[in-house]
Amino acid sequence: MDKTGTAASRDEGADSERRKELVLTAGRLFSRRGYERTTVRELARAVGLQSGSLFHHFRSKEEILVAVMNNGIQEVIDLGERALACYDVPADRLAALFRVHMWSMLHGAGGDAMNALVYEWRSLSGPSQAAVKVLSDRYEAMWQSVVAAAVEVRLISGDARVIKRCVLGAMNLTVQWYKPGGRLAPAEFIDAMLQAALPALPAGAGKWPCEPSPGA
Repeated sequence: MDKTGTAASRDEGADSERRKELVLTAGRLFSRRGYERTTVRELARAVGLQSGSLFHHFRSKEEILVAVMNNGIQEVIDLGERALACYDVPADRLAALFRVHMWSMLHGAGGDAMNALVYEWRSLSGPSQAAVKVLSDRYEAMWQSVVAAAVEVRLISGDARVIKRCVLGAMNLTVQWYKPGGRLAPAEFIDAMLQAALPALPAGAGKWPCEPSPGA
């Protein structure tokens, strides 16, 4: 590759990293201040840019909100696929998917993304809502498959779709009330949530992080 190509790749990499920084920063600001109350100027200042420079990365403020939502959903899809590659047993697969979701909510992009999905959904236009829903449906399909498998082997009982929605709803609403500096440390909190939401699962099931089995 010539020097021009090397420089172009370097610039693209820098743009990609700056875009990631913008999305994560926007997620934090939207959670703290709300989407409508967060100005483009405030967001630009938080990442050391001029207001106009934001639009080198995004066409509009709404596109930034979509990116915040999609970033969190994509994170749990990617981590969920890695977790499911580690386990074959339904109990471990369900527990691992639960732990991945909670990890993202507490440590990753999931918490800010879920806050945006819960509180800022109406700020999106119809086409933007549809775009986010495509990714969200993909993640829910992953959950539906794993929950249905657990029901099929009688690990848990009930309607798989209802179970899926109840479990995801319980986890997602923790953005409203869990405090990381509170009585339970994050790892203990995830264990407690798993026990409360899916008590039929054996203790220690689906440990995360994990390493995929050879040949997986």
